[in-house]
Amino acid sequence: QVQLVESGGGLVQPGGSLRLSCAASGFISADYTMTWYRQAPGKEREWVAQIYGGGFPTYADSVKGRFTVSRDNAKNAVYLDMGNLRTDDTAVYYCFRVGTWGQGTQVTVSS
Repeated sequence: QVQLVESGGGLVQPGGSLRLSCAASGFISADYTMTWYRQAPGKEREWVAQIYGGGFPTYADSVKGRFTVSRDNAKNAVYLDMGNLRTDDTAVYYCFRVGTWGQGTQVTVSS
């Protein structure tokens, strides 16, 4: 059964950092492009970052230079390291592989 499980969300102050994890099961994540999305209250879900099978990352302009997407093929996992967080980064963050969404993890940036 293909499954994605996110973790690592929480409450952080502006300027702080968090690492989100996405644990994959039922398939080999290294064979797929893995993507992070987020959805803020009252807004549409938006693309944040993705990492191709070969490890090449791409980022939305809003997070470029602050977020880093990576993968650990031995752990069958993908990560999103978020730094210099801002209040407008507050959202539920989702991990995605074609045809499959995780349940999401809440990130709240607030003082």
